[in-house]
Amino acid sequence: MKPIDLRSDTVTRPTAAMRAAMLAAEVGDDVYGEDPTVNSLQTRVGADLGFEAALFTPSGTQANLVALLAHCERGDEYVVGMDAHTYKYEGGGAAVLGSIQPQPIPHAADGTLPLEAVERAIKPVDPHFARTRLLALENTWHGRVIPLDYLAAARALCDRRGLALHLDGARVYNAAVALGVPVREIAQHFDSVSVCLSKGLGAPVGSVLAGSRDLIERARRWRKVCGGGMRQAGILAAGALHALDHHVARLADDHARAAALADGLRDAGFPVSAQHTNMVFVDIPVQRQPALKAHLAEAGILVSTGYLPQVRLVTHLDVDDEAVARTLEAFAGFAV
Repeated sequence: MKPIDLRSDTVTRPTAAMRAAMLAAEVGDDVYGEDPTVNSLQTRVGADLGFEAALFTPSGTQANLVALLAHCERGDEYVVGMDAHTYKYEGGGAAVLGSIQPQPIPHAADGTLPLEAVERAIKPVDPHFARTRLLALENTWHGRVIPLDYLAAARALCDRRGLALHLDGARVYNAAVALGVPVREIAQHFDSVSVCLSKGLGAPVGSVLAGSRDLIERARRWRKVCGGGMRQAGILAAGALHALDHHVARLADDHARAAALADGLRDAGFPVSAQHTNMVFVDIPVQRQPALKAHLAEAGILVSTGYLPQVRLVTHLDVDDEAVARTLEAFAGFAV
Protein backbone atom coordinates (compact mmCIF):
# COMPACT_ATOMS: atom_id res chain seq x y z
CA MET A 1 0.00 0.00 0.00
CA LYS A 2 1.45 3.33 -1.08
CA PRO A 3 2.17 5.49 1.99
CA ILE A 4 0.48 8.87 2.33
CA ASP A 5 2.61 11.51 4.02
CA LEU A 6 0.64 14.51 5.29
CA ARG A 7 3.26 15.76 7.73
CA SER A 8 4.50 18.56 5.49
CA ASP A 9 4.98 19.57 1.86
CA THR A 10 8.73 19.17 2.47
CA VAL A 11 8.41 15.40 2.04
CA THR A 12 7.84 15.51 -1.73
CA ARG A 13 9.99 13.30 -3.93
CA PRO A 14 11.51 14.47 -7.23
CA THR A 15 9.43 13.37 -10.20
CA ALA A 16 10.99 11.27 -12.95
CA ALA A 17 11.10 14.32 -15.21
CA MET A 18 12.81 16.35 -12.50
CA ARG A 19 15.39 13.61 -11.96
CA ALA A 20 16.08 13.57 -15.70
CA ALA A 21 16.61 17.35 -15.70
CA MET A 22 19.00 17.04 -12.77
CA LEU A 23 20.94 14.27 -14.50
CA ALA A 24 21.38 16.44 -17.60
CA ALA A 25 22.37 19.61 -15.70
CA GLU A 26 25.39 21.57 -16.86
CA VAL A 27 27.53 22.34 -13.83
CA GLY A 28 30.50 24.37 -12.63
CA ASP A 29 31.90 25.69 -9.36
CA ASP A 30 29.24 27.93 -7.83
CA VAL A 31 31.57 29.39 -5.18
CA TYR A 32 33.45 30.88 -8.13
CA GLY A 33 30.11 31.89 -9.65
CA GLU A 34 30.74 29.48 -12.53
CA ASP A 35 27.83 27.06 -12.31
CA PRO A 36 25.64 27.94 -15.32
CA THR A 37 22.55 26.19 -14.01
CA VAL A 38 22.75 27.92 -10.63
CA ASN A 39 23.23 31.22 -12.43
CA SER A 40 20.18 30.51 -14.58
CA LEU A 41 18.10 29.73 -11.50
CA GLN A 42 19.19 32.91 -9.75
CA THR A 43 18.43 35.00 -12.84
CA ARG A 44 15.07 33.31 -13.24
CA VAL A 45 13.93 33.85 -9.65
CA GLY A 46 15.19 37.42 -9.59
CA ALA A 47 13.25 38.19 -12.77
CA ASP A 48 10.11 36.39 -11.61
CA LEU A 49 10.07 38.36 -8.36
CA GLY A 50 11.20 41.65 -9.89
CA PHE A 51 14.62 41.99 -8.22
CA GLU A 52 18.07 42.81 -9.53
CA ALA A 53 19.76 39.70 -8.18
CA ALA A 54 19.24 36.42 -6.33
CA LEU A 55 21.23 33.82 -4.41
CA PHE A 56 20.76 30.04 -4.24
CA THR A 57 21.09 28.64 -0.71
CA PRO A 58 20.87 25.09 0.67
CA SER A 59 17.82 25.83 2.83
CA GLY A 60 15.11 28.32 3.67
CA THR A 61 16.59 28.76 7.12
CA GLN A 62 19.88 29.85 5.58
CA ALA A 63 18.18 32.12 3.04
CA ASN A 64 16.39 33.95 5.84
CA LEU A 65 19.50 34.03 8.02
CA VAL A 66 21.77 35.56 5.37
CA ALA A 67 19.00 38.06 4.55
CA LEU A 68 18.87 39.20 8.18
CA LEU A 69 22.67 39.34 8.36
CA ALA A 70 22.77 41.39 5.16
CA HIS A 71 20.11 43.85 6.36
CA CYS A 72 21.28 44.27 9.96
CA GLU A 73 24.45 44.77 11.97
CA ARG A 74 25.38 43.71 15.50
CA GLY A 75 23.11 45.47 17.96
CA ASP A 76 20.34 46.01 15.43
CA GLU A 77 16.81 44.70 15.84
CA TYR A 78 14.21 43.21 13.55
CA VAL A 79 10.46 43.19 14.22
CA VAL A 80 8.90 39.79 13.55
CA GLY A 81 5.86 37.67 14.32
CA MET A 82 5.85 35.76 17.59
CA ASP A 83 4.97 32.58 15.69
CA ALA A 84 6.98 33.38 12.57
CA HIS A 85 9.35 30.78 11.21
CA THR A 86 12.35 33.13 11.29
CA TYR A 87 11.80 33.78 14.99
CA LYS A 88 10.45 30.52 16.38
CA TYR A 89 11.67 27.68 14.17
CA GLU A 90 15.13 28.65 12.88
CA GLY A 91 17.22 28.08 15.98
CA GLY A 92 17.51 31.75 16.89
CA GLY A 93 20.14 32.09 14.19
CA ALA A 94 19.95 35.86 13.82
CA ALA A 95 20.64 36.32 17.53
CA VAL A 96 23.13 33.47 17.85
CA LEU A 97 25.20 34.26 14.77
CA GLY A 98 24.46 37.91 14.05
CA SER A 99 23.85 39.50 17.45
CA ILE A 100 20.58 40.76 15.95
CA GLN A 101 17.80 41.21 18.49
CA PRO A 102 14.34 39.97 17.52
CA GLN A 103 11.33 41.99 18.68
CA PRO A 104 8.39 39.57 18.43
CA ILE A 105 4.82 40.79 17.86
CA PRO A 106 1.72 38.58 18.31
CA HIS A 107 0.07 37.64 15.04
CA ALA A 108 -3.49 38.56 14.21
CA ALA A 109 -5.73 35.63 13.28
CA ASP A 110 -5.22 36.30 9.56
CA GLY A 111 -1.44 36.02 9.86
CA THR A 112 -0.71 39.74 9.68
CA LEU A 113 1.17 41.72 12.30
CA PRO A 114 -1.03 44.63 13.47
CA LEU A 115 0.79 47.66 12.09
CA GLU A 116 -0.03 49.80 15.11
CA ALA A 117 1.76 47.19 17.25
CA VAL A 118 4.69 47.15 14.82
CA GLU A 119 4.98 50.92 15.04
CA ARG A 120 4.86 50.88 18.83
CA ALA A 121 7.72 48.36 18.82
CA ILE A 122 10.06 50.59 16.80
CA LYS A 123 12.69 51.90 19.18
CA PRO A 124 13.65 55.56 19.49
CA VAL A 125 17.14 56.60 18.44
CA ASP A 126 18.76 56.30 21.85
CA PRO A 127 21.82 54.37 23.08
CA HIS A 128 19.60 52.50 25.56
CA PHE A 129 17.89 50.61 22.72
CA ALA A 130 18.75 48.26 19.91
CA ARG A 131 18.41 49.97 16.54
CA THR A 132 15.22 48.85 14.78
CA ARG A 133 16.21 48.23 11.17
CA LEU A 134 13.90 45.65 9.64
CA LEU A 135 10.36 44.28 9.59
CA ALA A 136 10.08 40.59 8.63
CA LEU A 137 6.78 39.13 7.42
CA GLU A 138 5.79 35.62 6.33
CA ASN A 139 3.52 34.60 3.43
CA THR A 140 1.86 32.17 3.62
CA TRP A 141 1.68 31.93 7.40
CA HIS A 142 0.19 28.63 8.61
CA GLY A 143 -1.27 28.46 5.12
CA ARG A 144 -2.90 31.86 5.38
CA VAL A 145 -2.43 34.26 2.49
CA ILE A 146 -1.49 37.79 3.57
CA PRO A 147 -3.73 40.38 1.81
CA LEU A 148 -2.11 42.59 -0.80
CA ASP A 149 -3.52 45.77 0.73
CA TYR A 150 -1.87 44.87 4.03
CA LEU A 151 1.47 44.42 2.28
CA ALA A 152 1.12 47.87 0.71
CA ALA A 153 0.34 49.37 4.12
CA ALA A 154 3.35 47.60 5.68
CA ARG A 155 5.55 48.97 2.89
CA ALA A 156 4.26 52.49 3.55
CA LEU A 157 4.98 52.13 7.27
CA CYS A 158 8.53 50.94 6.60
CA ASP A 159 9.16 53.80 4.18
CA ARG A 160 7.85 56.32 6.69
CA ARG A 161 9.92 54.91 9.57
CA GLY A 162 13.08 54.08 7.64
CA LEU A 163 12.88 50.28 7.93
CA ALA A 164 13.74 47.61 5.40
CA LEU A 165 11.08 44.94 4.72
CA HIS A 166 11.89 41.24 4.29
CA LEU A 167 9.52 38.44 3.33
CA ASP A 168 9.95 34.85 4.38
CA GLY A 169 8.20 33.65 1.24
CA ALA A 170 8.81 29.95 1.74
CA ARG A 171 5.34 29.34 0.25
CA VAL A 172 4.92 32.63 -1.61
CA TYR A 173 4.02 30.77 -4.81
CA ASN A 174 1.11 29.18 -2.91
CA ALA A 175 0.02 32.69 -1.98
CA ALA A 176 0.31 33.92 -5.56
CA VAL A 177 -1.67 30.98 -6.94
CA ALA A 178 -4.37 31.42 -4.28
CA LEU A 179 -4.67 35.13 -5.12
CA GLY A 180 -4.48 34.51 -8.86
CA VAL A 181 -1.69 37.05 -9.35
CA PRO A 182 1.91 36.89 -10.60
CA VAL A 183 4.30 36.36 -7.71
CA ARG A 184 5.95 39.72 -8.34
CA GLU A 185 2.73 41.46 -7.26
CA ILE A 186 3.49 40.17 -3.77
CA ALA A 187 7.26 40.59 -3.97
CA GLN A 188 7.10 44.22 -5.17
CA HIS A 189 6.42 45.45 -1.63
CA PHE A 190 9.66 44.01 -0.18
CA ASP A 191 13.37 44.76 -0.13
CA SER A 192 14.16 41.04 -0.05
CA VAL A 193 12.22 37.80 -0.46
CA SER A 194 13.24 34.21 0.29
CA VAL A 195 11.55 31.44 -1.68
CA CYS A 196 11.67 27.76 -0.74
CA LEU A 197 11.85 25.36 -3.67
CA SER A 198 11.66 22.12 -1.68
CA LYS A 199 8.14 22.50 -0.27
CA GLY A 200 5.10 22.54 -2.53
CA LEU A 201 7.22 23.14 -5.62
CA GLY A 202 8.76 19.72 -5.07
CA ALA A 203 12.48 20.28 -5.65
CA PRO A 204 14.67 18.12 -3.40
CA VAL A 205 16.88 20.89 -1.97
CA GLY A 206 17.22 24.63 -1.84
CA SER A 207 15.87 28.13 -1.46
CA VAL A 208 16.58 31.40 -3.22
CA LEU A 209 16.97 34.86 -1.69
CA ALA A 210 16.18 37.78 -4.02
CA GLY A 211 16.96 41.46 -3.51
CA SER A 212 19.06 44.34 -4.75
CA ARG A 213 22.49 43.63 -6.20
CA ASP A 214 24.21 45.18 -3.16
CA LEU A 215 22.11 43.20 -0.68
CA ILE A 216 22.74 39.93 -2.51
CA GLU A 217 26.50 40.55 -2.54
CA ARG A 218 26.43 40.98 1.24
CA ALA A 219 24.28 37.87 1.56
CA ARG A 220 26.69 35.92 -0.67
CA ARG A 221 29.53 36.61 1.76
CA TRP A 222 27.36 35.54 4.70
CA ARG A 223 26.34 32.38 2.86
CA LYS A 224 30.01 31.42 2.66
CA VAL A 225 30.56 32.27 6.33
CA CYS A 226 27.58 30.08 7.25
CA GLY A 227 28.93 27.15 5.28
CA GLY A 228 26.48 27.44 2.41
CA GLY A 229 28.95 27.74 -0.44
CA MET A 230 28.30 24.74 -2.72
CA ARG A 231 30.37 23.60 -5.68
CA GLN A 232 28.65 21.78 -8.56
CA ALA A 233 25.24 22.78 -7.27
CA GLY A 234 23.68 22.94 -10.72
CA ILE A 235 22.42 19.40 -10.19
CA LEU A 236 20.19 20.81 -7.44
CA ALA A 237 19.39 24.03 -9.29
CA ALA A 238 18.14 22.01 -12.27
CA GLY A 239 15.52 20.40 -10.07
CA ALA A 240 14.47 23.84 -8.86
CA LEU A 241 14.22 25.19 -12.43
CA HIS A 242 12.10 22.20 -13.40
CA ALA A 243 9.82 22.92 -10.44
CA LEU A 244 9.37 26.55 -11.50
CA ASP A 245 8.58 25.46 -15.06
CA HIS A 246 6.15 22.67 -14.20
CA HIS A 247 4.94 22.78 -10.59
CA VAL A 248 3.69 26.31 -9.90
CA ALA A 249 0.23 26.25 -11.51
CA ARG A 250 -0.47 22.81 -10.07
CA LEU A 251 -0.28 24.22 -6.53
CA ALA A 252 -3.97 24.97 -7.11
CA ASP A 253 -4.53 21.18 -7.09
CA ASP A 254 -3.00 20.99 -3.60
CA HIS A 255 -5.31 23.77 -2.42
CA ALA A 256 -8.36 22.06 -3.89
CA ARG A 257 -7.44 18.72 -2.29
CA ALA A 258 -6.91 20.40 1.07
CA ALA A 259 -10.38 21.95 0.77
CA ALA A 260 -11.87 18.54 -0.12
CA LEU A 261 -10.07 16.95 2.83
CA ALA A 262 -11.36 19.64 5.18
CA ASP A 263 -14.93 19.27 3.91
CA GLY A 264 -14.81 15.50 4.24
CA LEU A 265 -13.48 15.67 7.78
CA ARG A 266 -16.20 18.13 8.77
CA ASP A 267 -18.84 15.86 7.25
CA ALA A 268 -17.42 13.01 9.33
CA GLY A 269 -17.80 15.06 12.50
CA PHE A 270 -14.18 16.14 13.02
CA PRO A 271 -13.64 19.67 14.30
CA VAL A 272 -11.72 21.34 11.47
CA SER A 273 -10.71 24.72 12.80
CA ALA A 274 -9.18 26.03 9.57
CA GLN A 275 -8.18 25.23 6.01
CA HIS A 276 -5.89 27.62 4.17
CA THR A 277 -4.18 26.91 0.83
CA ASN A 278 -2.61 23.44 1.26
CA MET A 279 -3.04 23.10 5.02
CA VAL A 280 -5.87 21.64 7.11
CA PHE A 281 -5.98 22.07 10.89
CA VAL A 282 -8.00 19.52 12.89
CA ASP A 283 -8.65 20.09 16.60
CA ILE A 284 -7.60 16.91 18.38
CA PRO A 285 -6.92 16.83 22.14
CA VAL A 286 -3.24 16.31 22.85
CA GLN A 287 -3.93 13.18 24.88
CA ARG A 288 -5.70 11.59 21.88
CA GLN A 289 -3.04 12.44 19.32
CA PRO A 290 -0.76 9.43 19.92
CA ALA A 291 -3.71 7.11 19.37
CA LEU A 292 -4.68 8.97 16.18
CA LYS A 293 -1.12 8.82 14.90
CA ALA A 294 -0.94 5.07 15.51
CA HIS A 295 -4.38 4.49 13.97
CA LEU A 296 -3.48 6.38 10.81
CA ALA A 297 -0.06 4.70 10.59
CA GLU A 298 -1.80 1.32 10.38
CA ALA A 299 -3.51 2.65 7.25
CA GLY A 300 -0.19 3.86 5.84
CA ILE A 301 -0.83 7.51 6.62
CA LEU A 302 1.78 9.70 8.32
CA VAL A 303 0.82 12.81 10.33
CA SER A 304 2.68 15.04 12.74
CA THR A 305 1.48 15.32 16.32
CA GLY A 306 2.90 17.37 19.12
CA TYR A 307 2.14 19.58 22.05
CA LEU A 308 -0.66 21.67 20.47
CA PRO A 309 -4.31 20.53 20.52
CA GLN A 310 -4.32 20.60 16.75
CA VAL A 311 -3.11 18.31 13.97
CA ARG A 312 -1.91 19.89 10.72
CA LEU A 313 -2.45 17.98 7.48
CA VAL A 314 -0.54 19.24 4.44
CA THR A 315 -1.31 18.35 0.81
CA HIS A 316 1.38 18.37 -1.89
CA LEU A 317 2.23 16.88 -5.27
CA ASP A 318 2.53 13.35 -3.85
CA VAL A 319 -1.04 13.52 -2.46
CA ASP A 320 -3.64 12.70 -5.11
CA ASP A 321 -7.42 12.27 -5.00
CA GLU A 322 -7.09 8.63 -3.97
CA ALA A 323 -4.89 9.67 -1.05
CA VAL A 324 -7.53 12.15 0.12
CA ALA A 325 -10.20 9.44 -0.07
CA ARG A 326 -8.05 6.94 1.86
CA THR A 327 -7.31 9.56 4.51
CA LEU A 328 -10.98 10.34 5.01
CA GLU A 329 -11.75 6.61 5.26
CA ALA A 330 -9.04 6.16 7.89
CA PHE A 331 -10.21 9.14 9.94
CA ALA A 332 -13.76 7.81 9.85
CA GLY A 333 -12.62 4.79 11.84
CA PHE A 334 -11.26 6.87 14.70
CA ALA A 335 -13.22 8.30 17.60
CA VAL A 336 -11.92 11.61 18.95
